[in-house]
Amino acid sequence: MNYDLIYEYRFRGITKDAKRKVWTEISRYLYRRMGCPQTVLDPAAGFCEFINSVPASEKWALDQNLAFLEEHAEPGIRTIGGNCLEAELPEAYFDAVFVSNFLEHLQDVEEIVVFFSKIQQWLKEGGLFVVMGPNFKYCSKEYFDCCDHRVILTDISVCELGIASGFQIESSHEKFLPYSFRSRLPASAFLVKSYLNLPICWPILGKQFLIIFRKL
Repeated sequence: MNYDLIYEYRFRGITKDAKRKVWTEISRYLYRRMGCPQTVLDPAAGFCEFINSVPASEKWALDQNLAFLEEHAEPGIRTIGGNCLEAELPEAYFDAVFVSNFLEHLQDVEEIVVFFSKIQQWLKEGGLFVVMGPNFKYCSKEYFDCCDHRVILTDISVCELGIASGFQIESSHEKFLPYSFRSRLPASAFLVKSYLNLPICWPILGKQFLIIFRKL
């Protein structure tokens, strides 16, 4: 499957600058929610929107397509090519790991369990694992418009997987961000920042969950 062509089509009409503005605000918000970690890993970095924007002092990006990763990662980010289910990274090293819109692309729940076990290895004791993704309860009609969505997930099922993998739930929001960049949340830094700082709005527009786990 040619994912480059799929994503080019999926995000047609949405400029890189618009995505960057949105992700800058999301990353800064999550960075504060994570307690301003120094070493941060994005193990499914893709276009590197999060890892480019998060203001951590040491940033690592992992993706299966190293050439694609190096094209999008900003200078200073350590880039590693490889499958996140098999990659060998330093154990008990990272303060925080963030993954967005990735779990639903794995083959099945068993692969998610393998992925969670890798996160357990890479995080320091007390480190945070932050997961964001579409909540099937609130976007079932659009969920399989993405041809690479395979696993149906909700905030509750992801929490269960985290608990089964030995994590503690720090916080869980069943509704956080809108479903996609084609949603009603405009690509404006001011509006995105305002939305993030007004949780009262999340139940109205939110269709993605946000779950923060802690490694015991």
